[in-house]
Amino acid sequence: MKNNVLYILKKEIRETFRDKKSLTMMLIIPFMIPLLVIGMSALFESQLKRPIEDYNKIGMSYETNEVEKKIISKIGIDPIYDTEEKLKEKYDNGEIDLYITKRDNKYIINGNDNDTTSYAISLVEPYILAYKEYLQNEYLTYENIDSNNVINIITLEKNIIEKDNFFANYIVVYSFLFIIMAITISATYPATDATAGEKERGTLETLLTFPIKSKDIIIGKFLSVSLSSIITGVLSFGLTIISLLIANNMFDIYKNTNLMPSMVSIIFSCFIIISYSLLISGLCIAIASKSKTFKEAQSALTPLTFVSFFPGMIAFMMDIQTTAVLSLVPFLNFTLLFEDISNNNVNYLNILLMVISTLIIIFVILKTIIKQYTSEKILFSN
Repeated sequence: MKNNVLYILKKEIRETFRDKKSLTMMLIIPFMIPLLVIGMSALFESQLKRPIEDYNKIGMSYETNEVEKKIISKIGIDPIYDTEEKLKEKYDNGEIDLYITKRDNKYIINGNDNDTTSYAISLVEPYILAYKEYLQNEYLTYENIDSNNVINIITLEKNIIEKDNFFANYIVVYSFLFIIMAITISATYPATDATAGEKERGTLETLLTFPIKSKDIIIGKFLSVSLSSIITGVLSFGLTIISLLIANNMFDIYKNTNLMPSMVSIIFSCFIIISYSLLISGLCIAIASKSKTFKEAQSALTPLTFVSFFPGMIAFMMDIQTTAVLSLVPFLNFTLLFEDISNNNVNYLNILLMVISTLIIIFVILKTIIKQYTSEKILFSN
């Protein structure tokens, strides 16, 4: 059995490395992850360091006094004075970033909900609050009341400890999701070629006539596809670590944040990547085995790429926390556990449950495929 499995494994590896598409998916796609890390980091930083000139053109439908003008100048607002109707027209044309109207003592900020508006509001609100405080002080002084005893009757001090850098957590998790996607894409080509491809070329029929058990054939093919996936996963993870190190030193958004994972995190992350590679390889072989042609198998495997990506993405966006039950859920558990591990929160029970769940699924998949290959129906399946 051992020699037969080794024979099939060598055969499939040889064919994988000869196939340009499989080799491209296995070795080239991982190099897109550093581009993702650096590109998204640059985008985040550009948004945070957006020049004030991009959002400081504020329309005002009323005359401002000298005090207001001083506050406006200090904050950096570029005021544009006009009627309400003209200001609305200028805003719609993109000439101003926001406009303020006034009804007696009521100031109204007008605009649409977008990024530029939110930046502009960050200038307008301090201006209105500063002018409001000035008027309050003036009124209390006029009434011979010490303004400090009224306005500062209570004080507020913030003592918020920032546990995680949002951008750092975002980029690390999404890097892992793209590693998952790279592994999935890498597994589809060799899995398709080893099953539907052989069926289409007519070599599968010849292979089944050899004195080799179906179990050995499937295990050999499974190990071959798994090896291809693991190479992609480990290479992707290595490039991710390098790109995180570069981004950590290049961008100010990661200031006072260490993007580099600890050695324990690296070891367990590799363990998760290998576990996922084994699972996705089995699924790819199972799905491709049902197809009669290479093209049909590729179409059937395409949704698997999205299925592998979206559960983790949704879990991250909804801030779903890892539980023992969720550790058993395929696809979702890998991302949740990786996020915990990247935050140095290693839960051995959850990892064990993930391993058990993965092994059971792989066993069922391989058992099903072996059963298919023991029948001639595998050659003529619809």
